[in-house]
Amino acid sequence: QVQLVESGGGLVQAGGSLRLSCAASGRTISMYAVGWFRQAPGKEREFVAGMSWSGDRTLYADSVKGRVTISRDNAKNMVALQMNSLKPEDTAVYYCAGRSVTAYSRIYVYTRHHEYEYWGQGTQVTVSS
Repeated sequence: QVQLVESGGGLVQAGGSLRLSCAASGRTISMYAVGWFRQAPGKEREFVAGMSWSGDRTLYADSVKGRVTISRDNAKNMVALQMNSLKPEDTAVYYCAGRSVTAYSRIYVYTRHHEYEYWGQGTQVTVSS
């Protein structure tokens, strides 16, 4: 099993940037498809960004497209989410997630939270107007 721990959240003004990190332990992150989700108070957890096991496919939610970039550093065993031009509506707890893949799903990007097996504890992002 892999354990995931997020960091990098905080309070930022609208228009600012944050870089979230997700450190993996127990197993190498390169074995998994990965994703970022977020959950605002009173709302359901929603997909933000995802990357296939192969690393060459990414998907982004329409609400963040062009402002957010997901990346994976296998040497550091971590996943990152670079967020720019932040808006107050980006305020939420952000979660890193991972799931095992098969030979047939190595290029697939998972976008639904129930598809993921492993989750971090979350990191709070607050964007002030």
